[in-house]
Amino acid sequence: MARASKSKKAVAVAAGDGASTDVELAAIKSNGMLIDGDFDITPMGPADFDAKTLLDIYRRMLTSRRLDEKMLTLLKQGKGFFHIGCAGHEAAQAAIGLLSRAGEDWFSMYYRDMMMYLMLGGTEQEVMLHHMAKANDPNSAGRQMSEHFGNRERNILTVSSSVGAQFLPAVGVAMALQRDEKDAYVYCSCGDGATSQGDFHEALNWAARAMAPVLFVVQDNGYAISVPVRDQTAGGSAYKLARGYEGLARIKVDGTDFFQTYAAAKAAIDHIRAGKGPVCLVADLVRLLPHSSSDNHAKYRTPEELEADKREDPILQLEKRLIDAGLLTKKASDQIRKEVHVSVDDAAKWANEQPDPEASTAMEHVLYEGDLGLDFEASEPSGEPIVVVDAINHALHEEMARDERVIVYGEDVAGGKGGVFTATRELTAKFGPDRCFNSPLAEASIIGTAVGFSSAGFKPVVEIQFGDYIWPALQHLRNQVSTYRYRSNGDWGCPMVIRVPVGGYIHGGLCHSQNIEAFFAHMPGFQIAMPSTAADAKGLLKAAIRMEDPVLFMEHKALYRSAAARSPEPDEDYLLPFGKARIVREGSDITIVTYGMMVHKSTAVARALEKEGISVEIIDLRTLLPVDMDTVLASVRKTSRALVVYEDHEFLGYGAELAAQIADKAFADLDAPVKRLAGKFAPIAFADPLERELLPQDDDILEAVRGVLDW
Repeated sequence: MARASKSKKAVAVAAGDGASTDVELAAIKSNGMLIDGDFDITPMGPADFDAKTLLDIYRRMLTSRRLDEKMLTLLKQGKGFFHIGCAGHEAAQAAIGLLSRAGEDWFSMYYRDMMMYLMLGGTEQEVMLHHMAKANDPNSAGRQMSEHFGNRERNILTVSSSVGAQFLPAVGVAMALQRDEKDAYVYCSCGDGATSQGDFHEALNWAARAMAPVLFVVQDNGYAISVPVRDQTAGGSAYKLARGYEGLARIKVDGTDFFQTYAAAKAAIDHIRAGKGPVCLVADLVRLLPHSSSDNHAKYRTPEELEADKREDPILQLEKRLIDAGLLTKKASDQIRKEVHVSVDDAAKWANEQPDPEASTAMEHVLYEGDLGLDFEASEPSGEPIVVVDAINHALHEEMARDERVIVYGEDVAGGKGGVFTATRELTAKFGPDRCFNSPLAEASIIGTAVGFSSAGFKPVVEIQFGDYIWPALQHLRNQVSTYRYRSNGDWGCPMVIRVPVGGYIHGGLCHSQNIEAFFAHMPGFQIAMPSTAADAKGLLKAAIRMEDPVLFMEHKALYRSAAARSPEPDEDYLLPFGKARIVREGSDITIVTYGMMVHKSTAVARALEKEGISVEIIDLRTLLPVDMDTVLASVRKTSRALVVYEDHEFLGYGAELAAQIADKAFADLDAPVKRLAGKFAPIAFADPLERELLPQDDDILEAVRGVLDW
């Protein structure tokens, strides 16, 4: 049963079954809060704080407001590029910030959290450097838009602009804290509009299931840009949306009231620190500025509504409470405002004089730039012959034994099943359910939480069951994972391995036969591997797990148990470098550049042509990012002819880039145009005759080789 004490100002409404009426919800701002959980919330007022603390909060709230005003002025002067206001949100963030510990607790924020940033030790100077995109901006050195804060020392995860991208990383960090038995919680904030994203519900689901220490703070200012919450949200409030998750407690407060929010947040954070599970705190706020400097809210809000919001200004409310309590006078308030005004102006003047980023740094921090300290001088594989899926399984066993921070998870990977292809078998039995476990059947959840685990120092090796099902995770892969290091100017990294079975030739139809490399090779920040043999699979996977970048590790399904891909097993010290191709066979008449399943089809063709006196050199790229163009070009310059063979669609496929690179860099050495042989531009069908028609076959490669040789 929910519990709450009563005060003269606020009456708490018990709503343990979530069945509050619309009248009650409408009354929240004027007379109380809604509670669903085992809380004892004691009303608080100025007498519950020392005067110095309250006056410091008042000053910081004024600083945040003045920063908003100053940044808008700087935009008009051409000294900034963009602004997202915090005005109206200050009290709620100040209250929660006062209860939080920078560098111990963790913060997965959104772009309206400037007051929270100040509460965690951020300064006016830092905010101004960030706004002006200066080289010494500690958040991103000019790589991020304004109000996209991030700071590793304070445990502030680097913010992505993508709405809702912060939810699942917060859950990942929280689960990491549980494993490390840390007395810490994760602050995860959003606006009301972000609760329409599926990630919100995925995060609540997993956090509730795991009893993860997350405080989900919904800062409900009533609008998602121009769309009112009534048009966004069933029931008109995220408080109602959150009630279906058993294990998730809920509180709804007047977020313009510092004291009420502090009381609710204290109860929530105490609940979380006690290991009782996550809390969703919905704070009703006002948005006193347009959505951003690119917006004009006068186009969709009435003058009366805007005036009504001004009357609920959280700073004016706190100011009145302090004056009524005898802690502040009008004269003292005017003096503080004057001091804040001068301090912010001085910070802006100083920041404006700081250097802009050098153009030469634009390519820095796309990938990890330090020394990995890996030893690639390994002996040749000499163990018993092994198939690809077993090589992957053995690599996982060895790396989990080597490093206790390596964790494996995904759909169906745990227990006796060990994944639909058995690549993770026996991992749970050997290392325990905290290190190899099943995820919800939600790809975004898998990748999003891996961002959090990685940020907290774990090395997640996650499995996406089929390449065809990776697309729900694309938002995280593109807007979180690939840019994580770059947008934080190298302050944060996001090392993880994403294992993905890909490819056709298995009668998988439209949703089990895709090739995905062209999509991800176009995203700076990834490294990509696609081995063609068991030895390469083991050596590359072990190296990937030890690297400091996100690795997309593609495993061709048709090669898992293929005799052609079978090879002697390397020992546990065997590592293969990324960006080093393998010369499968040497030749003098034509070079075939390929990877994955096509290595074996090309090899079969080369053997057939050898009987006719035609010498084919085959280059297996092994990794697609980085790609070893030096080996490719050296081969092409030797043979003077090139055929690029790949399984994906020929049109705009990965091989198109290879062909372009060869034509550009080896044009003078070519005796014939570079040709591509690849899959046809249609989804991969299920029936055998259709699949065979769409995917490259040996005869197709043979014909293509003859065509290049005959030119």
